[in-house]
Amino acid sequence: MPGANTIVIMGASGDLTKRKLLPALFQLACKHRLPENFRIVGFARSEYSDDAFRELMWDGVRELGELAVRRDDWSAFAKSLSYVQGDLAIPEDCAKLGEALAAIESGTASANRLFYLSIAPQLYGPAIEQIGAAGLAKQNGGWRRVVVEKPFGRDLKSAQALNHTLQRHFDETQVFRIDHYLGKETVQNLLVFRFANTIFEPVWNRNYVDNVQITVAEQVDVGDRAGYYDGSGVVRDMVQNHLIQLLTMVAMEPPSASSEESLRTQKVEVLKAIRRWSPEEAVRHAVRGQYRGYLEGNGVAPGSTTATYAAIRLFVDNWRWHGVPFYLRTGKAMAEKISEVIVQFKAPPLVTFSLGPGAELASNVLALRLQPDEGIHLRFEAKVPDEEFRLQPVDMEFHYDSAFTDQAIPEAYERLLQDALEGKARLFIRNDHNEEAWRIVDPLLEGWEASDDSPLHLYERNSWGPAAADAFLAEDGRQWLKGGTH
Repeated sequence: MPGANTIVIMGASGDLTKRKLLPALFQLACKHRLPENFRIVGFARSEYSDDAFRELMWDGVRELGELAVRRDDWSAFAKSLSYVQGDLAIPEDCAKLGEALAAIESGTASANRLFYLSIAPQLYGPAIEQIGAAGLAKQNGGWRRVVVEKPFGRDLKSAQALNHTLQRHFDETQVFRIDHYLGKETVQNLLVFRFANTIFEPVWNRNYVDNVQITVAEQVDVGDRAGYYDGSGVVRDMVQNHLIQLLTMVAMEPPSASSEESLRTQKVEVLKAIRRWSPEEAVRHAVRGQYRGYLEGNGVAPGSTTATYAAIRLFVDNWRWHGVPFYLRTGKAMAEKISEVIVQFKAPPLVTFSLGPGAELASNVLALRLQPDEGIHLRFEAKVPDEEFRLQPVDMEFHYDSAFTDQAIPEAYERLLQDALEGKARLFIRNDHNEEAWRIVDPLLEGWEASDDSPLHLYERNSWGPAAADAFLAEDGRQWLKGGTH
């Protein structure tokens, strides 16, 4: 059995494995995109037989609807699943996992192993130490890789400590820090939109762009994650990873075509160019909010000031973007679930025809909708027929669902798992990227925790956040935009 490939999911009885990882692996198997001789081994404290574990995973697949009809395919796929009961904190259990892997890979000259840490963030360090102590990280002919979920640390200091732990047992080329946002087709399309279309890149700079707005809004509240969320808040949960990832892809320079690492390097260069604030300055460039009723959540500390909403102003101090504000906003319990990037261009410097009393020429707006209704909207001015230069804004639109009717948008974890198995790191977070992102948000977190000058603004559920966030942009003479419209 040459070239065995084993995917080891640590914390396999959890919700992430059931709802995301196994369905994604099943889809890859159905598309014939998994390597030959693959096996999937679940490892967790819960007691399951192999058959019980397979049924638990089938329950997760069945909930997705479109996969439920593939029961015959699942029956074949499930034969690759096995389960080892054990506790990561107990060395003997990790040794037992090693023995089980050796038995599964028996007769294989060079087995490859991908370890996926689907566990609580506080267990990342101990898990890596135990994997190393049990000798499971040693590359004896085959490769060893480890996938680490976000959040990667809760500040710069803890992120650096976790990186040091990883580096004791794995080389950086073996480490895949995952942010599922980068696996989204629409996020990757940002790169194609910018660098495969010559009509946009010449105006993608401070000479033509007035501001950039990045919104990731969620309709759901914190729900049963309240206990975890209250110790993290919106900046750690969303800004440090998802929103800053989007910012780097909007602002980065073109990567080299000949180097896979160039993409990641260009993103890090953006992070290094972001203007650094002191804690006192950071709170003046941000608004924090909390939806009404948050304090009633199970696990929320009495009187908690944890933010569930944040609006932040950042500047990228390089030649391309100097002086252009990047506005980031994200929150829970908001009016819609929506993720989009909006680029508002500057108004023309001179209007050569009369617009009528009180009329103003609107700016062009480009909206890149990441979810839902994935697509691109360009708003520009057009003359109303049969009227003397009365203008009306119109939209030029592209929608994924109508343009690619025979191709569904895959789940982000499909792309990322396939890339990790193939050793392609371009969509994963490098060590220096993660640390630079923490250097950006740490002063804000420190300022919110220490300052009396940063009030916590309450907002209603199913709204667009606190009124203070609107005033925040109004200070700059701007307003929040949505889908190219006000």
